[in-house]
Amino acid sequence: MGIRVGIIGAGPSGLSQLRAFERAENKGDSIPEIVCFEKQSDWGGLWNYTWRTGVDEAGDPCHGSMYRYLWSNGPKEGLEFADYTFKEHFGKDIASYPPRAVLFDYIKGRLEKTAFRDKIRFNTIVRDVRYHEDKSEFEVISRDNKSDTESADYFDHLIVATGHFSTPYVPYYEGFDSFNGRILHAHDFRDAREFTGKNILILGTSYSAEDIGSQCWKYGCESITVAHRTAPMGFDWPDNWQEVPALVKTEGSKAHFKDGSSKEVDAIILCTGYQHHFPFLPDDLRLKTANRLATANLYKGVVWANNPRLFYLGMQDQWFTFNMFDAQAWYARDVIMGKIDLPEVSVMKKDPEIREAKEDALEDDYACVRYQGDYVRELIAETDYPSFDIDAANEAFFLWKKHKKKNIMTFRDKGGFVSPMDQSISPAYKKAWKEELDDSLEAYME
Repeated sequence: MGIRVGIIGAGPSGLSQLRAFERAENKGDSIPEIVCFEKQSDWGGLWNYTWRTGVDEAGDPCHGSMYRYLWSNGPKEGLEFADYTFKEHFGKDIASYPPRAVLFDYIKGRLEKTAFRDKIRFNTIVRDVRYHEDKSEFEVISRDNKSDTESADYFDHLIVATGHFSTPYVPYYEGFDSFNGRILHAHDFRDAREFTGKNILILGTSYSAEDIGSQCWKYGCESITVAHRTAPMGFDWPDNWQEVPALVKTEGSKAHFKDGSSKEVDAIILCTGYQHHFPFLPDDLRLKTANRLATANLYKGVVWANNPRLFYLGMQDQWFTFNMFDAQAWYARDVIMGKIDLPEVSVMKKDPEIREAKEDALEDDYACVRYQGDYVRELIAETDYPSFDIDAANEAFFLWKKHKKKNIMTFRDKGGFVSPMDQSISPAYKKAWKEELDDSLEAYME
């Protein structure tokens, strides 16, 4: 085609983009020259676990927020690839809530037998990006951390697939500077065994709050206290778990809460969210958005309205994940390859505003799931990505929420979910989640 495409990041979104081009080439299309930049030594993004925190081996901020013993906190039937099912990859039906190692194996499985890994420059961090109007191209400055050398590359199109769960939002509370214990963000949480026998305080009510708390409970912490700013999570927690109003301050090792209560704690885990952070991009190319289903300034949630040669993948708050990234990647690919014509700039700029207004009118989580399902359906309708039963995927999410509401500590033990791709039915796992202390791929597949 005579054009070059740069992809920043080889996590799930970046791999979806590579897969999209691989599928086009497999069907006989001439595809662009592709260079993918990945700062880690392997693909998989957050699913590529590292023990490191703070900075990586090159001295750059550690990308990974993954921790040991993580099991999927949503049913795999909601995230399955439409062109590569779990059953196809593993050769049999597996339970609905696999551990990290199993999902990592699945994510990379689509591309392992292709030559597309050769398009990735590993251990390479993008330092700076500039768009040159006169040449209609992006200049990308990167550094190979193995050879300690800097390079400049030029691309006709650029795709940002770095994710938004790697730069933590870290609030300050009075007394933190003299707290007599450990304070860490979920980004730096690695092993629940560190908190065995400890009284922990969790700030936040997100999925990371409920899951990290559950991990610490599973591995024997003494007690869990969760402080909320707006409302409690409201699950039927174990006896050593309590929810309290917002933290006000700490004194020594004592935490004081908005209702006047207090508690001695050994550690504080900040499950306070992440920032959309792209320090390598200039202001005129940098996405600035809240963590929501409708992202600011992105036409169809993908195309940078101010410069439609730039694309972002996976920047939404998420119910759907891997198959939504696929839908976005197929759409970006077809824009780049001239199969989809974009409207004028004014229409593209209006599109995210319309989507935001629709999101603001949603009444509950069930409506949010349907909203994002409809978004995935919209993108798929414009490409050759395999269509799938999105309503069935929605139902998997609904059933998951009901199981969690009934018992937050046993929802992963449930089977009976129907794949929206091949209608296979998931079995229950061989052990209760709280009893399975080996999260390896080998143990899971026995």
